[in-house]
Amino acid sequence: MAEAVGQDIAANGPVGRALALLSRWCALFGGLVLVAISALTVVSVALRYLTSRPVPGDFELVQLGCALAVFAFLPWCQMRRGNVLVDIFTLKAPKRLNAGLDAFGSLLYSAFVALLLWRMYDSALDKFDFEETTMRLALPVWPIYAAILPILALLLATTVYRTWVSVSEARS
Repeated sequence: MAEAVGQDIAANGPVGRALALLSRWCALFGGLVLVAISALTVVSVALRYLTSRPVPGDFELVQLGCALAVFAFLPWCQMRRGNVLVDIFTLKAPKRLNAGLDAFGSLLYSAFVALLLWRMYDSALDKFDFEETTMRLALPVWPIYAAILPILALLLATTVYRTWVSVSEARS
């Protein structure tokens, strides 16, 4: 039976439970990153107000942290079926049709994530090879790209899993 949008599907076997657990931990990591960059922003603003000297490179650290945090939330969103869904035309359609459309959408998402993972891997190698750094702090950029790669791999696993679950629902 199809789950409601936003419902946890972790109960669907050991694979679903494992992916849900990893996705949850990944989202918690993203939340911690957001808390850290929020605290950094508060400190920087306070220092700017009190001393006219903010934290050097604060915008670079916030930019890198936001990139990492956004990617960290995607697997959890996929496991919870939290992506935006426009169902105005399929609201009264049979459940099997909706499950088939979900399977098709998840398959497209899987293909997109696979492409993104491949390109992010190449970008990480380029950033490493060319020793690209941030402008103000001269921090190497490749570690953020490298940290995003396992998150994208987890997202790919969750999209493939969601495709499999939707295909199963469409068949039953």
